[in-house]
Amino acid sequence: MNFCSHCGAAVTLKLPAGDNLPRHVCNQCGMIHYQNPKVVVGAITEWEDKILMCRRAIEPRYGYWTLPAGFMENNETCGEAAVRETLEEAGAQIALGPLFAFVDLPHISQIHIIYRARLLNLDFKPGEESLEARLISESEIPWQDIAFRSIDYTLKCFFEDRRRGLFELHTTIMSISVPETYC
Repeated sequence: MNFCSHCGAAVTLKLPAGDNLPRHVCNQCGMIHYQNPKVVVGAITEWEDKILMCRRAIEPRYGYWTLPAGFMENNETCGEAAVRETLEEAGAQIALGPLFAFVDLPHISQIHIIYRARLLNLDFKPGEESLEARLISESEIPWQDIAFRSIDYTLKCFFEDRRRGLFELHTTIMSISVPETYC
């Protein structure tokens, strides 16, 4: 960050009084600019024994497979974001279910939240950010072409839970030990 979004003056990275982390502080008006983690929200959407997946039409990871998910917007709940992202990326109407996976990615200042959901009908199509939207069975999952580690983790937990017949909330922290760019 170089300039204040409040007055346009230059900012300096420094430790404000009473704070414990360096922040961008405006040299003119004194505004402190906090930078907080980004929230990515999506859904693992079921139809019979298949799940809805999208092949990315954007970077990062163009051409790779993922669940419909994306950045949460201001003034919406996590659930609303999951429904919106599924509609935007796969053109799919869903009934939102319970929270399924919560993945901390501190090295890129993101958290990924994935819900379980049920597809309401088969009237879906890829959105602008997807090359394809498709229902895929577990045996058809292109594991070598999964876009993000958080999605790989979520899918593996989902199929294991489905085999056991008991769905739980899954949480993990993914570190920088395997560098990767997330959406």
